[in-house]
Amino acid sequence: MLRSKRLEPVLALEERKEQEALERMGEARKLAEAHREQVENLERYQQEYRDQIRANQQGVVPVARLQAWQAFIAQLDQVIAQQNRQLQQAEQVFEVRRKEWQQAWERRRGMEKYIESCRQQEQRDQDMKDQKLADEAAGRAFARRNR
Repeated sequence: MLRSKRLEPVLALEERKEQEALERMGEARKLAEAHREQVENLERYQQEYRDQIRANQQGVVPVARLQAWQAFIAQLDQVIAQQNRQLQQAEQVFEVRRKEWQQAWERRRGMEKYIESCRQQEQRDQDMKDQKLADEAAGRAFARRNR
């Protein structure tokens, strides 16, 4: 069996590994995007809440209400910080998955190139074999004519 044919299962395996790595990278990207969206929503909500507080501060505001607003803003700050940490972790996971996919892509591409070079060599070998057979046949025909 030709080397290029024997290597086809290896190429299929590399293609499957690349596809799996691509899927894992896609999942990691979706998770990072979900965390990013959550952070943006929380920050937008916090800003709206602050704007609402400013609008309601026309005149005298009881100290208890002001303290409650500040406590809520502080809680939002903590939640946003936690979400930012989760976002950073998700982005790190995405970067790892991206590198894994890139390596799988490079391995698959390298295998394709190697198989193609094997096919080209096999073709050259076959061409040389065919040429040798043709030369031998021509030599035999020449020898028969010259007897």
